[in-house]
Amino acid sequence: MSSSVLARYLDPEVLSRVAGRGIEPRGLVMGNLAGAHRSPASGFAVEFAGHREYVPGDDPKHIDWRIYFTRDKYFIKQYEMETNFTCHLLLDISSSMRYGEGDEQKLLYASRMATVLGHSIVRQSDKVSLATFDTHIRGHIRASNSMHQVVRMTQHLDEVDAIEKTNLAQCLSELAERMQRREIVMIFSDFFGDLESVEAAIQRLRFSKHEVVLFQVMHHDELYFDMDGMVRFVGLEVAEQYLAQPEDLRAAYLEAVGAFNAQLEEIALRNGCDHVLVDTREDMAGMFADYLNKRMRMPRR
Repeated sequence: MSSSVLARYLDPEVLSRVAGRGIEPRGLVMGNLAGAHRSPASGFAVEFAGHREYVPGDDPKHIDWRIYFTRDKYFIKQYEMETNFTCHLLLDISSSMRYGEGDEQKLLYASRMATVLGHSIVRQSDKVSLATFDTHIRGHIRASNSMHQVVRMTQHLDEVDAIEKTNLAQCLSELAERMQRREIVMIFSDFFGDLESVEAAIQRLRFSKHEVVLFQVMHHDELYFDMDGMVRFVGLEVAEQYLAQPEDLRAAYLEAVGAFNAQLEEIALRNGCDHVLVDTREDMAGMFADYLNKRMRMPRR
């Protein structure tokens, strides 16, 4: 694989801004390797959690002798185990994600976001997976904490062809069936579609104790509609075209987009998810720095 493909998705400045902060799960996580994140299971390592009464077969070295001398009973010290976490990156590759040119194209921007986060997670020795979807799941790279995982991700992203409509809710539900419990799920999409069905899919993820982050990736035009002159609007997921003056549509359009974004924000709040509205004209390093700083200040769930 040529280094130019990696360079297309990995910006050193963005990597340095993300790597300096790290990504911590905000709740207890279930992993199968020793790591740096708290597990809901109890064991005999790292951080004190409490006591339980001794039963035959327990290792005597974990007996709390101070309690024995005061209560004349044997109690075992228990500790919070630490584990690794798995993060699933789910990327919408439907036609609407093609909007924008150059570095501001939504799909390219979202792909870079996913790659940067994947690189940072692997550097922490945690696992990351990548799935791409439109009407169906088009690609799925199984979770790994190998640095070669980033290469596999960029290889797949470079082959993506965004030509189909989207069925976000169905794809999220199908992907949820492939996940274990208590993992992190980051979704990169414009979320255009039926938000009620999307919420039902998110609730399924939350029911399985996953932490869910919604990265709503929007082009500057879509957020502010600050175009001038006569414009031909061409549908990316429907075969329709309209020729119109943007100033005639701006007020109604901005009202509709504001209501849509507010509804998605309400869904996130209602279901205990993070919602990050991303403008592809925004500096990615700054956007990540703001989000990760905010994330570090939030209490654990």
